Amino acid sequence: MQIYMLRHGIAEDARPGTSDRDRALTKEGVEKLRKVLAVARQAGVSPGLILTSPLRRAVETAQIAAEALDYKQPILHTDALTPSSSPEAVWAEIRAHRSEAAILLAGHEPLIGETVSYLLGSSRVLVEMKKGALVRIDVGEFGAAPRGSLQWLLTPKLATGRP
Repeated sequence: MQIYMLRHGIAEDARPGTSDRDRALTKEGVEKLRKVLAVARQAGVSPGLILTSPLRRAVETAQIAAEALDYKQPILHTDALTPSSSPEAVWAEIRAHRSEAAILLAGHEPLIGETVSYLLGSSRVLVEMKKGALVRIDVGEFGAAPRGSLQWLLTPKLATGRP
């Protein structure tokens, strides 16, 4: 299975009286995401399933990914991708969809970076996922503990050609 982990794009700052759950993507966040996802589409990224955290900025990120990658199925919301979740919960969610050849998961830091490390079989590897970054990990077996293989990591700066 090809697992694509996508950190949500740049979101508006928290405002007094507004829930963190309701923070939307900024215009800049949307633009950078679209550039990353355009490169991903050129690289052949074609998920059979998109899962997202139910928080607004992640949902908007998943919707932009669906549009950019020509994904026509429903986007599934899962609490396994909320900021308070764990890499083990994300792995359980992935295992529940093991019949898919490729899935894309949209979520938040530090969970996305921690899950990337976990999928690679290490709790000591530090993977910092910038806003709008996309990583591909391939997994061939679905045992209790994952043993994935890192294929690539794409950041917005790489996608825009600005170091």
